[in-house]
Amino acid sequence: MMRPGRIVRGALLLGALAQPAAAGEESDVDTENLFGFTEGSTTGRRGEQEVLLDTVGRAGKRRGETGPARYGAASTKLSYQFDPTDAFSIEFGLFGDARRVRGGTDLPDKDNGSFDGAGIELKYQFLKGTDAQPLGLALELRPRFARVLPVEGTGANLFDMESVLQLDLRLVPDKVWYGMNLSVEPTVGTLRGTRETDRSSTFLWSNAVAFRLDSDTFVGPEVRYLRAYDGAFLNRFEGRALTLGPLLYRRLSDKAFVTLAYAGQVAGRDRTPDHTRRPLDLTHFERHAVRVKLGMEF
Repeated sequence: MMRPGRIVRGALLLGALAQPAAAGEESDVDTENLFGFTEGSTTGRRGEQEVLLDTVGRAGKRRGETGPARYGAASTKLSYQFDPTDAFSIEFGLFGDARRVRGGTDLPDKDNGSFDGAGIELKYQFLKGTDAQPLGLALELRPRFARVLPVEGTGANLFDMESVLQLDLRLVPDKVWYGMNLSVEPTVGTLRGTRETDRSSTFLWSNAVAFRLDSDTFVGPEVRYLRAYDGAFLNRFEGRALTLGPLLYRRLSDKAFVTLAYAGQVAGRDRTPDHTRRPLDLTHFERHAVRVKLGMEF
């Protein structure tokens, strides 16, 4: 005869087996680095640390009136990130700039590399995505001191403060993720050697979808909409660009990953005199951009 205690224990065991194991649990996917140029809301667990090497290469500007033109620039960040809590991360970064420019419209010829300042990134995650609650939401502040104008490449003393709202959503659990960023980046500074001031700002709206091919590989499309303004508070509209391209995220090991992304400008508008009827904005943005990010966790 079956004892009542055994019946109760058996019922509890069957109930546990019937309950989905992943319900309400966090995913093992780090959405922060999943979406190419777009960044997800994930922060690490308390005490985690990470070293990152993040390079963005840019190419393609309008050429001058005579001769061939060449524009290539690369911005590299070496950073250290740690997580004092489960929902808050701090990242310190050093920046470098390298470029080769010849014959560009309104651009000085350059062929050099230089140190480009330092910055800190402070990120707080308000919502953590789970299977039961698939939305992740975070806010990141990125104050930075820079020494080089990003387009012209001339020396400057610049301070910018990018604010980024980061959202990601599990469209299909463990298979498909959506990421979205809204960003405003005001910049204020002076050109080195002169008293000329630089005040500008950029608005960004980016969207990406990542499909899981296997346990370690993700691919998908990414689209970004950018607007450039004269003035630190989105004062006077100067140009816009729409970029489109693929992304790839790959776990190299339990502690290492690589993110690759390409963004090509497919539409735009430039309000710079003599360029208003051109189909793209190659004054404020480039035609091509590539991102390569390597990370090591410990």
